[in-house]
Amino acid sequence: MPPYNPIFGHLLVAGKIMAKLPTDSHNQYLPGLIRRAYPDLGPNFYMDTWPFGSPILFICEPSALHQITQKHSLPKHPDLRNFLYPLANGLDIVTMEGPMWKKWRNIYNPGFSLAHLMTLTPVIVRETLIFCENLQHYVERKERFQMKTLTDKLAIDIIGTVILDTELNTQRSQNVMVDSLKRQIRWLVFGSKINPWERWHPFRPLVHWYSRRQINNYLYKELDRHMLEQQDPNTATSKSIVSLALQTYLAEDDTKSAIDSTFRTFAISQIKLFLFSGHDTTGSTMCYIFYLLSTNLEILKRVRNEHSETFGSDPLATTQKLKEEPYLLNQLPYTVAVIKETMRLFPAASSLRGGEPGFNVSDTEGRVFPTDGFLVWAVSQPLHRDPSYWLQPERFLPDRWLVGPDDPLYPVKGAWRPFEYGPRSCIAQELAMMEIKITMVLVLQRFDIEIVYGEVDKLNPRNPNTVAGERAYQRTLAEPSDGLPCRVKLATAAPMASSYSSSLS
Repeated sequence: MPPYNPIFGHLLVAGKIMAKLPTDSHNQYLPGLIRRAYPDLGPNFYMDTWPFGSPILFICEPSALHQITQKHSLPKHPDLRNFLYPLANGLDIVTMEGPMWKKWRNIYNPGFSLAHLMTLTPVIVRETLIFCENLQHYVERKERFQMKTLTDKLAIDIIGTVILDTELNTQRSQNVMVDSLKRQIRWLVFGSKINPWERWHPFRPLVHWYSRRQINNYLYKELDRHMLEQQDPNTATSKSIVSLALQTYLAEDDTKSAIDSTFRTFAISQIKLFLFSGHDTTGSTMCYIFYLLSTNLEILKRVRNEHSETFGSDPLATTQKLKEEPYLLNQLPYTVAVIKETMRLFPAASSLRGGEPGFNVSDTEGRVFPTDGFLVWAVSQPLHRDPSYWLQPERFLPDRWLVGPDDPLYPVKGAWRPFEYGPRSCIAQELAMMEIKITMVLVLQRFDIEIVYGEVDKLNPRNPNTVAGERAYQRTLAEPSDGLPCRVKLATAAPMASSYSSSLS
């Protein structure tokens, strides 16, 4: 482990490193920077953060990660459950354990299958065209904007229509439920907060109570609507994930014929977690794709060529083809390579596991790490940039996902983990990939995006404002710093704004 102080533990080491970073940079940078400062440390090591947090065992090596997520899936750490409890009451498939987790994961699995998601392509296209409308407005106004604000709203609206068959319409107006959810998310606090006012704010319980009440009231009405539609023979059956989950739930017990309190309670918890985790991670990844493509124009050209070869060069015809032939999305290998490489450089999530008595992790050098009493942090950011596993790890090289196993660029098995592996892998990874592919196809044919950090830095200079030389560093929730400031203009032969409305029908 790093140098240890008998009084301050590893706080001095962590503080010295974090002092060189922007104050809002993500904590997942810490293990990688500690390893750079202490090269002999190895990819797995302990850190004592008392009294501000649980003692941590960082796991940043494929073989060790396999042991805690696949060979023996460690439970989620209590700190994560405590963090999410105000939002989901511990009834979500992120933090549940044992038979209860297995039951509800199986209930939701069918809705997240690729085959089912393909049937929802038209509604995802519809929401993405509204995103294009909003970009068009910024073309006309010639204004700078934060891309993350727009991608978050897009992702939320897609989740709303896919999960609930509900048009949340946050891209065009306010939504009481979404506003309440965002407010509650802002008031969530992880146990390691140093500032005692942030950690034990006296108004926090009241904010959570009020926000939860507004969210639950909205979702109660939506679930009741689903039940009424399902019972009405004249209404087309909804394809939403919640409707499919309800069918699976009712099929398990012949005595049930309607939504009961159990399904309602668990469904609301899941919906809130899907909205929270799904919109932020997907919105951030979309931003980083635009960021990397805008600074790697040859790669952007190849992506656009692939889209033209698959869908044609007319954006309006592309829109129609996406709706009618969604399986064409499976014929975009270079686009998928770009997405994977973006997720390698900027992973949007990690996994917090709880150690168990008698369960040890061993590394490739034979060292043994007891886990009992530790927060076992499966953190992919340092692994994804580790030269031991990646050739030219700091470079954006989508071709590494297209070469054969004899090529030095070929990824090491288990070294890419944005969705994690094992039974607790991300249930919505197919949906995330599908959303991102559709967004890339529809946006890149229409717009050229310029990243304008220079403008922001002139107005608000601060130092430091990079992490390892990266201005678009990942901040608190792994989103790009300053919301990714952008300007946008029409790409060659892009349709005019009036064309989007006709495509929405």
